[in-house]
Formats: sequence, structure tokens, C-alpha cells
Amino acid sequence: MQWDLILWLIALISNIGLLILLIYQIICLSDLEADHMNPYESSANINSMVLPEFGLQAVFCALFLFTGHWFMFLIMLPVTIFHARSFSRREHLVDVTEIFRALSSEKKHRFIKMGLYLLFLFLVIFRLVIAIHNALADEDEALHGFWLF
Repeated sequence: MQWDLILWLIALISNIGLLILLIYQIICLSDLEADHMNPYESSANINSMVLPEFGLQAVFCALFLFTGHWFMFLIMLPVTIFHARSFSRREHLVDVTEIFRALSSEKKHRFIKMGLYLLFLFLVIFRLVIAIHNALADEDEALHGFWLF
């Protein structure tokens, strides 16, 4: 039971890290849109955050795969596949010369991912509370009905 608690703590920390990286990218795009930042600086800041986000997302998805939490793995899989597809097609970096044309679509993609990461955050917090309850409770009082996710 203690390993389950550690798993959900790691998942919470990595999910918060994903949200921080994504919020920083959205702030850079909003600053570019409001003309507070030049396109080169904005592209460099966003591009420096893309690969850590992809790597953290892949580790987060693999964590659920290897620990046998299939429901959470299947929820995380579409975002991981989207990241892998955009990386293989070399569409993952923001181009300095095309950033103003793609500004609305880039913001839309990041807001959709933020909504998904917030959903993951609520699911992880829910499972963390259950893991804390199970770690502190007796075997008879433990919640065993939430094995699905």
C-alpha cells in the first residue's frame, strides 16, 4: 500500500510540473499577442519548454503503464500519441517566421492540453486521497472499490 501512495505523489508532482510548463508557454504566447515580447524571444522560450514537456508526459504515461493503472494510462495515451506524432513530423517547435500566423492554433492546442492536464490533476488528487486513506486505515476500513483508476 505504501508504494501506491508514493506512485500518486510522484504523479501529482509530475502533473503539476506539466501544468507549470504549459502555463509558461501560454503566457509567452499571450505576451507575444499583446506585443510585450518579440517573436524571436517568445519562440526561443516556448521551444525550450517543449521537449521537457514531451519527456515528462512520456514518463508520466509510462509510469501508469508499468504500475498497471490501465485506466489512467488509457486517458494519458492520446496526449502522448499527439506529442509523438508532432515530434516525428517535426511540428513540435514554434517557427519564428510563422508564429503570428499560427498564434491562434498554438494557443488553442495549449488550452486543450491544459484542460486535459487539469482533468488528470483532479483524478490524481482523488487517487492520492484514497491512497492516503488506505495507508492510514485498517485493512477492514480500506477503500477497495476504486481499483478502476
